[in-house]
Amino acid sequence: MLAFDAQLTANQVLRAFHHDEPFLFLGAAFNTVAIILIGLCIIRRKADSLLLSLAWFAHLYGVRLWINSDLLYISVPPSEFFHRLSAAVDYLVPVPAFIFFHFAGFLGKAGRILTPTFVALFSGLCAGSLVFGTHPVFRYINNTVIAIALVAVALYWFRRMMHNRDSRVIGFGLLCFILPSISDNVYRPSHIEPYGFAILLSCLGYVAARRTLQRDREYSELQQELELARRMQLSILPSSFPQSKSFRVAAKYVPMTSVAGDLYDFLVANDTQAGLLIADVSGHGVPAALIASMVKMAATSQRTHAADPAALLHGMNSALCGNTQGQYVTAAYVYLDAESSALHYSAAGHPAMLLLRDGAVSEISENGMLLAAVETATYESKSLPLKSGDRLLLYTDGIVEARNNAGQLFGEQSLSAALTQTVHLAPGQAVDHLLASVQRWAKSQDDDLTVLICDFLGTPSLVPAK
Repeated sequence: MLAFDAQLTANQVLRAFHHDEPFLFLGAAFNTVAIILIGLCIIRRKADSLLLSLAWFAHLYGVRLWINSDLLYISVPPSEFFHRLSAAVDYLVPVPAFIFFHFAGFLGKAGRILTPTFVALFSGLCAGSLVFGTHPVFRYINNTVIAIALVAVALYWFRRMMHNRDSRVIGFGLLCFILPSISDNVYRPSHIEPYGFAILLSCLGYVAARRTLQRDREYSELQQELELARRMQLSILPSSFPQSKSFRVAAKYVPMTSVAGDLYDFLVANDTQAGLLIADVSGHGVPAALIASMVKMAATSQRTHAADPAALLHGMNSALCGNTQGQYVTAAYVYLDAESSALHYSAAGHPAMLLLRDGAVSEISENGMLLAAVETATYESKSLPLKSGDRLLLYTDGIVEARNNAGQLFGEQSLSAALTQTVHLAPGQAVDHLLASVQRWAKSQDDDLTVLICDFLGTPSLVPAK
């Protein structure tokens, strides 16, 4: 009797295996596809929503084939938990499908409403089957919604099939999947839906792979263009201040992104004169960088007013007004005359210049309207005597507005304290010290950072020869 039961069980297992063999193979194939797609994301070091949703879709469908196999029903003792788990997987399969179609842009504007609606519905059915069991109402809702959704997708899609290659490929895959799927969910199991799904998965995989490669190629081209833009932007910044008997100047620019809107320039640079400009365009990225190039041109065009900061800013404002697409510019300009030991300073909505003299820091402020805001804006200059050993600091607001983990600003006091610590450092070292102080303070860089330091050595005739 035991031998007969054993023989009967063996025959049942063999028949079940032969019946389920193609579906077990397809389940393994679908899960292999899911592993490959996840592996691609790992290799690319990027969580691609398109690939991950397709991987989730393929995995769930493969698991569904395994769970619904006769072989598993023979191998696993019947239990309420197993039936609930099987139903939950069935209801969960459409969720990644809708997410994939949404991220691929195949649902159009309606996807913003349809996707969360269907995801919530099928997730609710999944949770309901796990909590309350395999209620017939759940199966009826699932089958009805899937049938309506498949028909709607088919009608919507086939209207677009001739638009592009991706539409035709997806349309073919949908046709191969929808007919057997409707048959399985509405009429009776046809046992050919998994083959239709294999064709659909191949079509979706082709489209996902092609779009991913296309995005990678476009991203690579964009990075190359940004790198070119970065080099071009850096090329408009002066490399260094010429050797001078009266001045030592150092500046450094640390953009938040590849390209940004900070700018500095030396409009005059010789033994007896220095004209130092710093500017900050509102916004970030390529638009700000383009405006920064315009600011550079506007400043260069006003070089004849280099000795008069107010006139120079007025001319720059006239040149920029109406040409910056609503973006504004803050700027500060200081003209240093070693012969008269005097500085002349003016600014347009820019942070105050700092003066380090005899170990103490003071502000020099003379602000007018932002550049490119009002064409009739006027500016005034402030004149102060210079003393040998004076150190001047120009900077953009990214320095003082850097925030730490507690949300506190670096602020003017911290900047003044850091400047005081540079009293025995050369200008280049002082610039590095200030930037390092800000970067230690800030949890992240949220703005461009630019620092310009100028040391006044004295009147050329009084500066000791080296």
